[in-house]
Amino acid sequence: MDRKGSNALIVTGLALFMTVLDNLVVTTALPSIRRDLGAGVDDLQWFVNAYTLTFAVLLLTGAALGDRFGRRRVFRLGLGLFTAASAAAALAPTSEALIAAPRRASAARS
Repeated sequence: MDRKGSNALIVTGLALFMTVLDNLVVTTALPSIRRDLGAGVDDLQWFVNAYTLTFAVLLLTGAALGDRFGRRRVFRLGLGLFTAASAAAALAPTSEALIAAPRRASAARS
């Protein structure tokens, strides 16, 4: 494998690690989120569903946009969007803000 291929593998591996880690954090932190934000079980379901659906929709959209505008450009944009949404979710003061965090960050980028 040449140097360019190795770099691409490392970058995509790190991005995948970041995604898996974020998913693990979401599911592991549910008891703490429930306690800290006073969320009910229905709110916890919204948290997981908002994260999963937003991620899935943007993954499919990103693939199509990558074919059209260039994979590297869309990958960087997606990585920035993912980081912004994660930061917005981490700073959410209420259950409603946490549910809206992934959607709000994606709307801000559009």
